[in-house]
Amino acid sequence: MKTWHEMRRFPLAVQLLLVNQLGVNTGFYLLIPYLATHLDENLGLSAAVVGVVLGVRNLSQQGLFLIGGSASDRLGARGVIIAGCALRTVGFALFALGDSLPLLLAASVLSGLAGALFNPAVRAYIAQEADERKAEAFALFNMFATTGALIGPLLGSALLLVDFRTSALTAAGIFAALTVAQALVLPARQVKPSEGTVFANWREVLGNRAFLAFALAMVGMFTLQNQLYLLLPDGARRATGWDGAAGLVFLVGTVSNLALQLRITRALSSRGSRTRWIVVGLSVMGLAFLPPALVADTGSPGWLDAVPVLLGALLLYLGVMVAQPFVMELIPGFGRPELTGTYFGIFYVVSGIAAAVGNTVVGWAMDTGARGNAGWLPWACCALFGLASALGVAWLRRLGSLPTHRKPAVPATA
Repeated sequence: MKTWHEMRRFPLAVQLLLVNQLGVNTGFYLLIPYLATHLDENLGLSAAVVGVVLGVRNLSQQGLFLIGGSASDRLGARGVIIAGCALRTVGFALFALGDSLPLLLAASVLSGLAGALFNPAVRAYIAQEADERKAEAFALFNMFATTGALIGPLLGSALLLVDFRTSALTAAGIFAALTVAQALVLPARQVKPSEGTVFANWREVLGNRAFLAFALAMVGMFTLQNQLYLLLPDGARRATGWDGAAGLVFLVGTVSNLALQLRITRALSSRGSRTRWIVVGLSVMGLAFLPPALVADTGSPGWLDAVPVLLGALLLYLGVMVAQPFVMELIPGFGRPELTGTYFGIFYVVSGIAAAVGNTVVGWAMDTGARGNAGWLPWACCALFGLASALGVAWLRRLGSLPTHRKPAVPATA
């Protein structure tokens, strides 16, 4: 109830984008986790072709975040958000209706491009519209996103009892409803003309060494967040011997997020520097992987072994709750307000590439640990990633390279 009260204190446009993120994650996780199984078992595609379809979707999104960010600055966030949700509606509908490789690849490209458009645009819009309450807005944003990431797989599992097509069309329907809601509610505002060309703006952002260093330092946050879908569920299954144990990881995260996210952000906002709390959050994220490492080599599954894994999941979620809202609040402070979308776009491109490398290292550690009876190895790698990121941000903070105050906000571009 308190969450809804806090949400209503923001402008209607921010309220819609918070609900929008709940819908986005619900629709996304309703479909994507089950796509590989559909392509393999229902359509009979080879593992190589499945990898291509999934890789094209990921590459289309990660590689085009910069386009979405720049479009948000140039054309206005409102139109870019609506276009992104409309494209994902079409992309997910194609997954339901098509079984040929060209149609599947088109669905993958459209779905990825959609995310590349609306993800930086939504964050830029919230950063500008929330004014001096950016951190609280992004805390609520995180809560709605986490809830959607739990609802989506549960709804997807139920719909798959019918068939994959029903699941995909439901996901497309969710994005269609979001598209209409945004077209009706998000205010249309005049976009302030941007100085210079798009390439000049890219050069300006890429020439900001402090910003690029900060984006690279965030490799730990993105790599470790991804372990909520890889290492931690695998650890829970191994600890208990039960495939369903992976769901406990998400349950712990959702409950803790709903109960604590806003309280944590509001409490820390009035106590010390934002950058200090980012360092603390990253450190907690790294330390979260030490308890599971203690039971990684026990060999005999048991429910008591699940306790350290779930404790690790809780600590990881707590670290994200501490750091992420302040990271999102900090990014616009690196440059001109007119380039907020571009900064978010480049941040996600740089961090996404770095996190992909980090995930490769974690995957290698998992395989190596399994072969060499060193189950602790991937957990130790993750701990090092988190602590290295914390040290990187602490070093930038010590050099005075990070924004130390929030710049005055400007009206949201729409």
